[in-house]
Amino acid sequence: MKLLVVIVNYKTAELTLRAVASALPDVTKLGGRITVVDNASGDGSLERLGAGIAALGEVPVELVAAERNGGFGYGNNLAIRRALASDDPPELVYLLNPDAVAAPGAIARMVEFMAAQPDVGIAGSHITNPDGTTHVSAFRFPSPLGEVEGALKLGIATKLLHRWSVWSLPCDRTCRVDWVSGASTLIRREVLEGVGLFDENFFLYFEETDLCRRATLAGWQIWFVREASVEHLVAAATGIGDVKKRVPAYWFQSRRYYFLKQGGARELWLANVGWLAAQSLWRVRRRIQRKPDVDPPHLLLDFVRHNVAAARSRPKR
Repeated sequence: MKLLVVIVNYKTAELTLRAVASALPDVTKLGGRITVVDNASGDGSLERLGAGIAALGEVPVELVAAERNGGFGYGNNLAIRRALASDDPPELVYLLNPDAVAAPGAIARMVEFMAAQPDVGIAGSHITNPDGTTHVSAFRFPSPLGEVEGALKLGIATKLLHRWSVWSLPCDRTCRVDWVSGASTLIRREVLEGVGLFDENFFLYFEETDLCRRATLAGWQIWFVREASVEHLVAAATGIGDVKKRVPAYWFQSRRYYFLKQGGARELWLANVGWLAAQSLWRVRRRIQRKPDVDPPHLLLDFVRHNVAAARSRPKR
């Protein structure tokens, strides 16, 4: 099956070149190609990427310069549109984060899985942290009850609400899931042609969740492939995984847009009220039981601030 690998870079040229090198053996074996998109880094990344790719010799790697930093979906869409409009469009598109390294044979195993499973539209791989531990990469769709479960951080709540828990899917076997991490994702061309590309209203985060949701509604299956493994320097390209840093505004904006898009104002209201109530209970319990604060700084304040600001900025009708 014809394969395109897309890697979007933003100010992480060295990591991106490492990702390219990890994907290249499987891509060459499969007769595929790689497109690296630089999202207007403006820090010399484009030049370093060009030099690094040239140093690899005659390889099927193309470098594309984006006009602006439009986010994850924007950068991937730029490469995907070019490929789909070509005379030889790919049958499969594999997305690899710039701060990820594909294990030998991982991409080939994902391609083999998709070739054998025609009902699967999107597949995600197993992802490990640098220390070899598993990083969760298979999820349930977000929901108001899922927001409550996640914010409460309470074992009994997780047991009662496990059907809605975004994070509590097994990662020890290949299985069908709701959505998979965009850090290592294989997408069938028919999905992109049928439901569209990434929604570029998501700057970063929730865009792969939205795409998987649209694919599911169109009748496609989403699967987690345990046999394919990728090492991910989680958040090396974004910083959002660092609990010592505040959650960026674009995460709150993407979350808000996702709930509005999928369920309307009522769904967003339920998700927000549920999260606020659960987070408040967690904060009280944390103080009483003297538990460590595992949340990013000013999380509650930022949550309220961004949601209130977004509500006030809605255009009047």
